[in-house]
Formats: sequence, C-alpha cells, structure tokens
Amino acid sequence: MAESKGNFFVHRPIVAMVIAIVIVIVGVVSMIGLAIEQYPNLTPPIVQVRAAYTGANALNVEESVATPLEQQINGVQNMIYMKSTNANDGTMGIDVSFDVGTDPDMNTVLT
Repeated sequence: MAESKGNFFVHRPIVAMVIAIVIVIVGVVSMIGLAIEQYPNLTPPIVQVRAAYTGANALNVEESVATPLEQQINGVQNMIYMKSTNANDGTMGIDVSFDVGTDPDMNTVLT
C-alpha cells in the first residue's frame, strides 16, 4: 500500500511539485498573516538614572545622591528590580527594570 502511494508521485512528478508549491505558498501566507502579538518583546524595559557629584567618593555619593534617589524610585508601579552602582570618581547609576509591556517613557515621568 505504501509502495503504491510512492509510485503515484514517482510516475507523476508534476503532481508532487504542485503539492509542494501549494504547501510552501500556504506556509508563506500563514507566516505573513501572523499577528505581531506572536512575537512579543521579551526584554524588560529599563530606565537608567545617572548622576555626578564632582569631588565626592563612592561613600559620599551613596549617602547624599544614591540613597535619596533609590528611596524615591522604589515602589514605582510595575518595577521588577533596581540595580545601583557608585564609583569613586563621583558618579552613580541606577538601572530600573520594569515588567514586559510597561511603557518606560511613562515610568520615567512617574519617577
């Protein structure tokens, strides 16, 4: 039985090519028709806060700049986590990560 199906396509290669072409066309049309929601952005949006305190060391930057900023930023809606770094050259940075789908521009305004 399986041999007779194989023989059918061997003896009629045009039918086999037409079926293959139809399958490819249906696949291309289906791929084009997929909604954009099928490909979500999986990278959480990040808002970066940077500050400089000229002449201060990392401890001074932490106490006078980073801690007050962290207290204000903490608890912003849809926030996942916050990472803070202080350097001895008087600079600091805070990276705030939000849930996927959160508008980072709106959260920048809210912080």
